[in-house]
Amino acid sequence: MGRLLSTGEAAKALSVDRSTLARWQREGRVTPASVTAGGHARWDVEDLQRQVAELRRRSG
Repeated sequence: MGRLLSTGEAAKALSVDRSTLARWQREGRVTPASVTAGGHARWDVEDLQRQVAELRRRSG
């Protein structure tokens, strides 16, 4: 696992809006690598890219 990214950084890496990634997380479509004590998601971008690719395969 590489460096963990904030939701904003991870969203930028995926070329989606931060609110889109946050919504996907709330809906259970994607799962962060970890959540801080303050409740902030941290993302492994490679794992997140795999999760999004799987979402697209299932819906497309």
